[in-house]
Amino acid sequence: MEKITSIISECGLDAMLITDPKSLRYYTGFRGGEGVALCTVQNADPQKSVDAEGMLRKTLYVDSRYTEAAGMETEEAGLGFSVREYNHDAPLFTQLREQLSDAGAEKVGFEDRSMVCSTFTKYHKELGVRLIPLEGAMEKPRQIKSTQELELLKKAESIGDKAFTHILKYLRPGVTELEIAAELEYAMKKNGAEGFSFDTIVASGFHSAMPHAIPTEKKLEKGDFVTMDFGCIYQGYCSDMTRTVVIGKANEKQRTVYHTVLRAHLLAMEGLRPGMRCCDVDRIARDYIRDAGYGAYFGHGLGHSVGLYIHESPALNTRDESILVPGMIETIEPGIYIPGFGGVRIEDMGAVTEEGYVSFSASPKELIEL
Repeated sequence: MEKITSIISECGLDAMLITDPKSLRYYTGFRGGEGVALCTVQNADPQKSVDAEGMLRKTLYVDSRYTEAAGMETEEAGLGFSVREYNHDAPLFTQLREQLSDAGAEKVGFEDRSMVCSTFTKYHKELGVRLIPLEGAMEKPRQIKSTQELELLKKAESIGDKAFTHILKYLRPGVTELEIAAELEYAMKKNGAEGFSFDTIVASGFHSAMPHAIPTEKKLEKGDFVTMDFGCIYQGYCSDMTRTVVIGKANEKQRTVYHTVLRAHLLAMEGLRPGMRCCDVDRIARDYIRDAGYGAYFGHGLGHSVGLYIHESPALNTRDESILVPGMIETIEPGIYIPGFGGVRIEDMGAVTEEGYVSFSASPKELIEL
Protein backbone atom coordinates (compact mmCIF):
# COMPACT_ATOMS: atom_id res chain seq x y z
CA MET A 1 0.00 0.00 0.00
CA GLU A 2 1.19 3.54 -0.79
CA LYS A 3 2.86 5.11 2.27
CA ILE A 4 0.48 8.03 2.75
CA THR A 5 -2.57 5.85 2.18
CA SER A 6 -1.23 3.43 4.78
CA ILE A 7 -0.70 6.18 7.39
CA ILE A 8 -4.16 7.62 6.84
CA SER A 9 -5.74 4.17 7.09
CA GLU A 10 -3.80 3.09 10.18
CA CYS A 11 -4.55 6.35 12.00
CA GLY A 12 -8.25 6.33 11.07
CA LEU A 13 -8.07 9.68 9.27
CA ASP A 14 -9.97 11.37 6.47
CA ALA A 15 -7.03 13.57 5.47
CA MET A 16 -3.46 14.46 6.36
CA LEU A 17 -1.47 17.70 6.41
CA ILE A 18 2.26 17.65 5.68
CA THR A 19 4.07 20.75 6.91
CA ASP A 20 7.49 19.66 8.13
CA PRO A 21 10.17 20.56 5.51
CA LYS A 22 11.82 17.13 5.68
CA SER A 23 8.48 15.36 5.35
CA LEU A 24 7.61 17.54 2.37
CA ARG A 25 10.81 16.48 0.69
CA TYR A 26 10.34 12.80 1.48
CA TYR A 27 6.66 12.46 0.61
CA THR A 28 6.32 14.99 -2.26
CA GLY A 29 9.83 15.48 -3.68
CA PHE A 30 9.66 19.26 -3.07
CA ARG A 31 12.93 20.66 -1.68
CA GLY A 32 11.93 24.26 -0.97
CA GLY A 33 10.64 23.63 2.53
CA GLU A 34 7.99 26.38 2.59
CA GLY A 35 4.69 24.85 1.61
CA VAL A 36 1.82 22.67 2.76
CA ALA A 37 0.72 19.34 1.35
CA LEU A 38 -2.82 18.10 1.88
CA CYS A 39 -3.85 14.52 1.19
CA THR A 40 -7.58 13.75 1.25
CA VAL A 41 -9.43 10.47 0.90
CA GLN A 42 -12.36 10.64 -1.51
CA ASN A 43 -14.21 8.83 -4.25
CA ALA A 44 -12.38 8.49 -7.53
CA ASP A 45 -12.96 11.48 -9.79
CA PRO A 46 -11.11 11.91 -13.11
CA GLN A 47 -11.07 15.68 -12.57
CA LYS A 48 -9.02 15.36 -9.39
CA SER A 49 -5.37 14.60 -8.77
CA VAL A 50 -5.55 11.08 -7.37
CA ASP A 51 -3.12 8.26 -6.79
CA ALA A 52 -3.10 4.93 -8.57
CA GLU A 53 -5.75 3.55 -6.23
CA GLY A 54 -8.08 6.37 -7.20
CA MET A 55 -8.88 7.21 -3.60
CA LEU A 56 -6.35 9.84 -2.56
CA ARG A 57 -6.09 13.42 -3.75
CA LYS A 58 -2.58 14.77 -3.10
CA THR A 59 -1.94 18.49 -3.47
CA LEU A 60 1.12 20.59 -2.67
CA TYR A 61 0.38 24.26 -2.02
CA VAL A 62 3.22 26.78 -2.44
CA ASP A 63 3.55 30.50 -3.06
CA SER A 64 4.87 32.10 -6.23
CA ARG A 65 8.51 31.82 -5.16
CA TYR A 66 8.34 28.05 -5.48
CA THR A 67 5.66 27.28 -8.05
CA GLU A 68 8.01 26.43 -10.92
CA ALA A 69 10.55 24.53 -8.80
CA ALA A 70 7.83 22.60 -6.98
CA GLY A 71 6.27 21.57 -10.28
CA MET A 72 9.56 20.24 -11.62
CA GLU A 73 10.58 18.50 -8.39
CA THR A 74 7.26 16.79 -7.76
CA GLU A 75 7.07 15.64 -11.35
CA GLU A 76 10.60 14.23 -11.15
CA ALA A 77 9.79 12.47 -7.87
CA GLY A 78 6.73 10.84 -9.43
CA LEU A 79 4.85 10.62 -6.13
CA GLY A 80 1.49 11.78 -7.49
CA PHE A 81 1.27 15.33 -6.16
CA SER A 82 -0.27 18.17 -8.09
CA VAL A 83 1.01 21.68 -7.35
CA ARG A 84 -1.22 24.67 -6.71
CA GLU A 85 -0.13 28.23 -6.00
CA TYR A 86 -1.65 30.25 -3.19
CA ASN A 87 -1.72 34.05 -3.34
CA HIS A 88 -3.89 37.06 -2.50
CA ASP A 89 -6.59 35.97 -4.94
CA ALA A 90 -6.50 32.35 -3.79
CA PRO A 91 -5.43 32.27 -0.12
CA LEU A 92 -3.91 29.11 1.31
CA PHE A 93 -6.57 28.40 3.89
CA THR A 94 -9.37 29.04 1.43
CA GLN A 95 -7.93 26.36 -0.86
CA LEU A 96 -7.30 23.95 1.99
CA ARG A 97 -10.88 24.34 3.21
CA GLU A 98 -12.18 23.71 -0.30
CA GLN A 99 -10.21 20.49 -0.65
CA LEU A 100 -11.27 19.28 2.80
CA SER A 101 -14.90 20.15 2.14
CA ASP A 102 -14.84 18.43 -1.24
CA ALA A 103 -13.68 15.24 0.47
CA GLY A 104 -16.01 15.63 3.44
CA ALA A 105 -12.98 15.34 5.71
CA GLU A 106 -13.46 15.77 9.45
CA LYS A 107 -10.45 14.01 11.01
CA VAL A 108 -7.18 15.48 9.73
CA GLY A 109 -3.74 14.31 10.83
CA PHE A 110 -1.01 16.86 11.54
CA GLU A 111 2.67 16.66 12.41
CA ASP A 112 2.54 17.45 16.10
CA ARG A 113 6.25 16.77 16.65
CA SER A 114 7.29 19.67 14.44
CA MET A 115 4.33 22.07 14.31
CA VAL A 116 4.64 24.91 16.81
CA CYS A 117 1.70 25.82 19.03
CA SER A 118 0.90 29.11 17.28
CA THR A 119 0.73 27.37 13.88
CA PHE A 120 -1.52 24.67 15.29
CA THR A 121 -3.84 27.33 16.69
CA LYS A 122 -3.99 29.00 13.27
CA TYR A 123 -4.81 25.75 11.45
CA HIS A 124 -7.39 24.76 14.05
CA LYS A 125 -9.15 28.11 13.75
CA GLU A 126 -9.03 28.37 9.97
CA LEU A 127 -9.86 24.80 8.96
CA GLY A 128 -12.63 24.01 11.40
CA VAL A 129 -11.84 20.29 11.49
CA ARG A 130 -10.62 17.89 14.14
CA LEU A 131 -6.81 17.89 14.05
CA ILE A 132 -5.33 14.52 15.09
CA PRO A 133 -1.67 14.25 16.20
CA LEU A 134 0.26 11.91 13.93
CA GLU A 135 2.92 11.34 16.61
CA GLY A 136 5.60 9.13 15.01
CA ALA A 137 3.55 7.85 12.08
CA MET A 138 5.28 10.10 9.54
CA GLU A 139 8.77 9.13 10.68
CA LYS A 140 8.25 5.36 10.72
CA PRO A 141 8.35 4.81 6.93
CA ARG A 142 11.65 6.72 6.86
CA GLN A 143 13.36 4.30 9.26
CA ILE A 144 14.19 1.80 6.53
CA LYS A 145 16.16 3.48 3.77
CA SER A 146 15.79 2.70 0.09
CA THR A 147 18.76 1.75 -2.06
CA GLN A 148 18.88 5.31 -3.39
CA GLU A 149 18.82 6.78 0.10
CA LEU A 150 21.63 4.48 1.23
CA GLU A 151 23.79 5.64 -1.67
CA LEU A 152 23.18 9.30 -0.80
CA LEU A 153 24.08 8.64 2.84
CA LYS A 154 27.27 6.85 1.79
CA LYS A 155 28.21 9.79 -0.40
CA ALA A 156 27.56 12.25 2.42
CA GLU A 157 29.76 10.23 4.77
CA SER A 158 32.52 10.01 2.16
CA ILE A 159 32.61 13.81 2.07
CA GLY A 160 33.24 13.72 5.82
CA ASP A 161 36.09 11.27 5.27
CA LYS A 162 37.72 13.67 2.85
CA ALA A 163 37.31 16.52 5.32
CA PHE A 164 38.99 14.50 8.07
CA THR A 165 41.95 13.64 5.83
CA HIS A 166 42.20 17.33 4.95
CA ILE A 167 42.09 18.59 8.53
CA LEU A 168 44.98 16.43 9.77
CA LYS A 169 47.40 18.83 8.04
CA TYR A 170 46.03 21.75 10.09
CA LEU A 171 46.03 20.25 13.58
CA ARG A 172 48.98 21.77 15.42
CA PRO A 173 49.66 23.88 18.51
CA GLY A 174 48.50 27.49 18.20
CA VAL A 175 45.56 26.89 15.87
CA THR A 176 42.18 27.69 17.43
CA GLU A 177 39.15 25.46 17.68
CA LEU A 178 37.21 27.97 15.58
CA GLU A 179 39.82 27.82 12.83
CA ILE A 180 39.67 24.03 12.77
CA ALA A 181 35.86 24.08 12.59
CA ALA A 182 35.98 26.56 9.71
CA GLU A 183 38.52 24.45 7.83
CA LEU A 184 36.45 21.30 8.27
CA GLU A 185 33.37 23.06 6.93
CA TYR A 186 35.34 24.50 4.02
CA ALA A 187 36.62 21.02 3.12
CA MET A 188 33.12 19.55 3.21
CA LYS A 189 31.76 22.33 0.98
CA LYS A 190 34.72 21.97 -1.37
CA ASN A 191 33.92 18.27 -1.76
CA GLY A 192 30.25 18.68 -2.64
CA ALA A 193 28.33 19.36 0.58
CA GLU A 194 25.28 21.58 0.19
CA GLY A 195 25.20 22.34 3.90
CA PHE A 196 26.01 20.96 7.34
CA SER A 197 24.10 18.38 9.36
CA PHE A 198 24.68 20.32 12.59
CA ASP A 199 27.02 22.91 14.07
CA THR A 200 30.54 21.51 13.85
CA ILE A 201 32.07 20.51 17.19
CA VAL A 202 35.79 21.00 17.80
CA ALA A 203 36.77 20.52 21.44
CA SER A 204 40.37 20.50 22.65
CA GLY A 205 42.00 19.82 25.99
CA PHE A 206 39.59 20.11 28.91
CA HIS A 207 36.86 21.22 26.46
CA SER A 208 36.83 17.68 25.05
CA ALA A 209 35.16 16.53 28.28
CA MET A 210 32.02 18.32 27.04
CA PRO A 211 30.29 16.10 24.43
CA HIS A 212 28.66 19.04 22.61
CA ALA A 213 31.24 21.73 23.23
CA ILE A 214 31.02 24.88 21.11
CA PRO A 215 34.27 25.80 19.29
CA THR A 216 36.05 28.75 20.87
CA GLU A 217 39.21 30.80 20.40
CA LYS A 218 41.08 28.34 22.61
CA LYS A 219 44.33 27.34 20.93
CA LEU A 220 45.38 23.75 20.54
CA GLU A 221 48.23 22.78 22.86
CA LYS A 222 50.64 19.87 23.08
CA GLY A 223 49.06 17.06 25.02
CA ASP A 224 45.48 18.00 24.09
CA PHE A 225 42.83 15.59 23.05
CA VAL A 226 41.01 17.14 20.07
CA THR A 227 37.53 15.78 19.44
CA MET A 228 35.92 16.71 16.11
CA ASP A 229 32.26 15.87 15.46
CA PHE A 230 31.05 17.00 12.04
CA GLY A 231 28.67 16.17 9.25
CA CYS A 232 27.37 17.48 5.97
CA ILE A 233 24.22 17.39 3.86
CA TYR A 234 24.37 15.87 0.38
CA GLN A 235 21.21 16.02 -1.75
CA GLY A 236 19.20 16.40 1.44
CA TYR A 237 20.78 13.53 3.38
CA CYS A 238 23.03 13.91 6.40
CA SER A 239 26.34 12.45 7.47
CA ASP A 240 27.80 12.18 10.96
CA MET A 241 31.23 11.18 12.19
CA THR A 242 33.53 11.87 15.13
CA ARG A 243 37.25 11.39 15.51
CA THR A 244 39.55 12.21 18.43
CA VAL A 245 43.28 12.79 18.05
CA VAL A 246 46.12 13.87 20.34
CA ILE A 247 48.39 16.84 19.72
CA GLY A 248 51.86 15.51 20.43
CA LYS A 249 52.36 12.27 22.33
CA ALA A 250 49.54 10.74 24.34
CA ASN A 251 50.19 9.97 27.99
CA GLU A 252 49.35 6.61 29.56
CA LYS A 253 45.91 7.67 30.81
CA GLN A 254 44.99 9.15 27.44
CA ARG A 255 45.95 5.90 25.74
CA THR A 256 43.89 3.87 28.20
CA VAL A 257 40.81 6.06 27.78
CA TYR A 258 41.15 6.14 24.01
CA HIS A 259 41.53 2.42 23.60
CA THR A 260 38.64 1.75 25.99
CA VAL A 261 36.37 3.84 23.77
CA LEU A 262 37.74 2.25 20.62
CA ARG A 263 37.20 -1.27 21.96
CA ALA A 264 33.63 -0.42 23.02
CA HIS A 265 33.00 1.04 19.56
CA LEU A 266 34.31 -2.06 17.78
CA LEU A 267 32.45 -4.47 20.06
CA ALA A 268 29.16 -2.72 19.35
CA MET A 269 29.81 -2.74 15.61
CA GLU A 270 30.70 -6.43 15.66
CA GLY A 271 27.83 -7.37 17.96
CA LEU A 272 24.98 -5.58 16.19
CA ARG A 273 22.64 -7.96 14.39
CA PRO A 274 19.23 -7.51 12.76
CA GLY A 275 16.51 -8.61 15.15
CA MET A 276 18.26 -7.13 18.18
CA ARG A 277 16.67 -4.47 20.33
CA CYS A 278 18.36 -1.07 20.15
CA CYS A 279 18.89 -1.04 23.92
CA ASP A 280 20.77 -4.35 23.75
CA VAL A 281 23.29 -2.93 21.27
CA ASP A 282 23.78 0.06 23.57
CA ARG A 283 24.42 -2.37 26.42
CA ILE A 284 27.36 -3.99 24.61
CA ALA A 285 29.40 -0.78 24.63
CA ARG A 286 28.05 0.49 27.95
CA ASP A 287 28.92 -2.69 29.83
CA TYR A 288 32.45 -2.70 28.44
CA ILE A 289 33.06 0.92 29.44
CA ARG A 290 31.54 0.27 32.88
CA ASP A 291 33.69 -2.82 33.45
CA ALA A 292 36.77 -0.79 32.52
CA GLY A 293 35.92 1.63 35.35
CA TYR A 294 34.58 4.53 33.28
CA GLY A 295 30.84 3.90 33.42
CA ALA A 296 30.15 7.19 35.19
CA TYR A 297 31.73 9.08 32.29
CA PHE A 298 29.55 7.73 29.47
CA GLY A 299 26.26 9.56 29.82
CA HIS A 300 24.69 9.67 26.38
CA GLY A 301 23.21 6.99 24.13
CA LEU A 302 25.38 4.84 21.90
CA GLY A 303 23.89 6.15 18.67
CA HIS A 304 20.95 7.25 16.57
CA SER A 305 19.51 6.91 13.13
CA VAL A 306 20.34 9.45 10.41
CA GLY A 307 18.55 10.47 7.24
CA LEU A 308 17.00 13.75 6.15
CA TYR A 309 17.43 14.78 9.79
CA ILE A 310 20.63 14.26 11.75
CA HIS A 311 18.72 12.61 14.61
CA GLU A 312 16.07 10.15 13.53
CA SER A 313 14.60 7.00 15.03
CA PRO A 314 15.26 4.40 16.21
CA ALA A 315 18.11 5.22 18.59
CA LEU A 316 20.70 3.03 20.23
CA ASN A 317 20.16 3.94 23.88
CA THR A 318 19.03 2.41 27.15
CA ARG A 319 15.34 3.19 26.56
CA ASP A 320 14.65 2.32 22.91
CA GLU A 321 13.36 -1.23 22.53
CA SER A 322 12.82 -0.97 18.76
CA ILE A 323 13.90 -3.98 16.74
CA LEU A 324 16.70 -3.35 14.26
CA VAL A 325 16.05 -4.45 10.69
CA PRO A 326 18.13 -4.27 7.50
CA GLY A 327 18.08 -0.87 5.86
CA MET A 328 18.12 1.11 9.08
CA ILE A 329 20.94 3.61 9.59
CA GLU A 330 22.65 3.92 12.97
CA THR A 331 25.63 5.78 14.34
CA ILE A 332 27.86 4.02 16.86
CA GLU A 333 29.51 6.65 19.04
CA PRO A 334 30.59 5.64 22.55
CA GLY A 335 32.50 8.20 24.56
CA ILE A 336 34.27 8.82 27.85
CA TYR A 337 34.31 12.37 29.22
CA ILE A 338 36.31 13.14 32.36
CA PRO A 339 35.96 16.72 33.70
CA GLY A 340 39.29 18.49 34.03
CA PHE A 341 41.05 15.81 31.99
CA GLY A 342 39.35 15.55 28.61
CA GLY A 343 37.27 13.20 26.58
CA VAL A 344 37.20 10.80 23.65
CA ARG A 345 34.41 9.96 21.21
CA ILE A 346 34.71 7.77 18.13
CA GLU A 347 31.74 7.68 15.77
CA ASP A 348 30.90 5.88 12.56
CA MET A 349 27.64 5.98 10.63
CA GLY A 350 26.48 2.87 8.84
CA ALA A 351 23.66 0.52 7.91
CA VAL A 352 22.08 -2.53 9.46
CA THR A 353 22.38 -5.42 7.00
CA GLU A 354 21.21 -9.04 6.85
CA GLU A 355 24.56 -10.06 8.35
CA GLY A 356 25.10 -7.27 10.87
CA TYR A 357 26.40 -3.73 10.45
CA VAL A 358 28.38 -2.04 7.68
CA SER A 359 30.11 1.25 8.42
CA PHE A 360 30.07 4.00 5.80
CA SER A 361 33.08 5.70 7.44
CA ALA A 362 36.53 4.99 6.00
CA SER A 363 38.62 7.31 8.22
CA PRO A 364 41.16 5.57 10.47
CA LYS A 365 40.21 4.95 14.09
CA GLU A 366 43.54 3.98 15.60
CA LEU A 367 45.02 6.62 17.92
CA ILE A 368 46.53 9.43 15.87
CA GLU A 369 49.28 11.48 17.51
CA LEU A 370 50.23 14.68 15.71
